[in-house]
Amino acid sequence: MATAEKKRPRSRSGGGGGGGVEKRPSRKQILGRKKAVEELIRKAVAVKDHLAQFPDFHKYQRNGLLVYLESGHGNQLPLSTRKYIQNLLKVNMEGQYGPEWPSEEKVKRREMVAPEARYIFVRQSSNAITTQNIMKQDSGLEFTHEACNEDRLIGFVHYRFVLEEDVPVVYVYELQMVPSAQGKGLGKFLMELIELIACKHEGSADFDGVYMQSQMGAVMLTVQKANNLAMAFYKKLRYVISSTSPSRVDPLCLQIGLEKNYEILCKACESEAKSKLEEGN
Repeated sequence: MATAEKKRPRSRSGGGGGGGVEKRPSRKQILGRKKAVEELIRKAVAVKDHLAQFPDFHKYQRNGLLVYLESGHGNQLPLSTRKYIQNLLKVNMEGQYGPEWPSEEKVKRREMVAPEARYIFVRQSSNAITTQNIMKQDSGLEFTHEACNEDRLIGFVHYRFVLEEDVPVVYVYELQMVPSAQGKGLGKFLMELIELIACKHEGSADFDGVYMQSQMGAVMLTVQKANNLAMAFYKKLRYVISSTSPSRVDPLCLQIGLEKNYEILCKACESEAKSKLEEGN
């Protein structure tokens, strides 16, 4: 699920417009590109705090909501934080998965504490809330924080740098918020931040004549088909069903009742990712 490169325009023989033969990359060029992509992901994973690069995203104050953001790593989560985000995930997603939830929850809990997991946490200052309001608005949650003594965690994004179809991407594993924080533009704000983390240029490198980009190629995520609100939300943000999604990989399954209950969505940052992950070329 993550790594990004951008090819130099392919050279064609002949002058003006005839159909020349595309020049295939040499083994040395292919290995050089692979090495560059692996290095790109390694460097992205090594960054301790991706949020630090974007000071405009350290705070969100709109639509009656005042929160601040902070980064985290899956293998460094305090016990209280780990329990809270696991519970928030259950409250929001158990109904979407139905009978599949018990097995799915076990997988997600392992994913959430993996060393490669990266987080953006959303916190609301204890000065801006009261315990009474919290329990009234989000009564479905069992809070592991003492709301009156420390800032309240109200949402998070779990993302990773991975490879998809040999393209480096940021894969969003989870975007979760308490009900009282939904519908106020915070989700869009968080996805804009993730897209900046994925697609911001920070230089380039040449490997034997092949131009390599220093950004991820796309942002990707998985959405349950039954989650109509999420599907509409991401469509509004211009995410499309990826060519790697089950409904496009094997459309015949739809005709015989074997279709999967999820779609993989994608938003490409550059042309090669768009070709491989959106158009399926």
